[in-house]
Amino acid sequence: MQKVNLSTVSEFVLVGLSDAPEVRFLLFVLFLTVYLATMAGNVTILVAMSTDARLHNPMYFFLGNLSLLDILCPTITVPKMLETLLLEKKVISFTGCVFQLFFLIDVVGTEIFLLAVMAYDRYVAICHPLQYTNIVSLKLCAQLAIGTWVVGFLNSLLHTSLVFTLLFCDSNEVDQYYCDIPPVLVLSCSPTYSRELVTLIIAGVLGSAAFVVTLVSYLYILMAILSMSSSESRHKAFSTCGSHLTVVCLFYGTTICTYVRPSSTYSPSQDRIVSMLYGTLTPLLNPIIYSLRNKEVKCALRRLNDQVRSAL
Repeated sequence: MQKVNLSTVSEFVLVGLSDAPEVRFLLFVLFLTVYLATMAGNVTILVAMSTDARLHNPMYFFLGNLSLLDILCPTITVPKMLETLLLEKKVISFTGCVFQLFFLIDVVGTEIFLLAVMAYDRYVAICHPLQYTNIVSLKLCAQLAIGTWVVGFLNSLLHTSLVFTLLFCDSNEVDQYYCDIPPVLVLSCSPTYSRELVTLIIAGVLGSAAFVVTLVSYLYILMAILSMSSSESRHKAFSTCGSHLTVVCLFYGTTICTYVRPSSTYSPSQDRIVSMLYGTLTPLLNPIIYSLRNKEVKCALRRLNDQVRSAL
């Protein structure tokens, strides 16, 4: 490994997914395809929701925010990974590493809080349908959405500051295909215990708060659904909430495995797999799970397609 000290650390070396040329090319094609499909799916959803007045309601407003996050999340890491796979350019500047980690934590944190807000939205829609429009007003939607982005930003700012105010003087080889908290922390030659403790406490408190909101919302939703007399109403409610619950379980499970644990338990090979789940797979699946199975979204997409055809 390259020996460096603090005064000469100007770049980090990212460990690629594979050193075999034939495997690298296959991985490049695979991840490029997934990335383009993710962009196409989420951009299409955003365009449909913004142009169709029938989708201008709180649920689709939050779904639009989720689609935006699902565009940003892979864009932060995948282009650099593709560059590494194709050109073997594994070097990232110190500043580039800081910004990559900052924006990644920002987007991941914001999505966790947004999923909690969406669970609350579904709770009000199912448990208090007659008061829904009064409770979940346009003003409240804007406040909740802005709040998730602001909390995500502040959370990321704190975590990034805690990591990059450490000394890096032994190695600059990040054992991951992008800059993330666990693989960067293990490179530091400074004591990291207090920083890790602070990050774990912050992540635990904020993550637990979002999880509790989600859990309590769904407990009330489940009780409300089970008390419905109409099987059609129960099926519709389960269908709507089942999509959200699938996304929540996938996203919470992978992020908790990555961030809510000490760096002493860091496993590069396992973390690369887990990070691919929430960094590339979840943003690809969200439009399918959440939106493309929705009848209203399908109708909006058909209308958008008709408009594009008529314009051409």
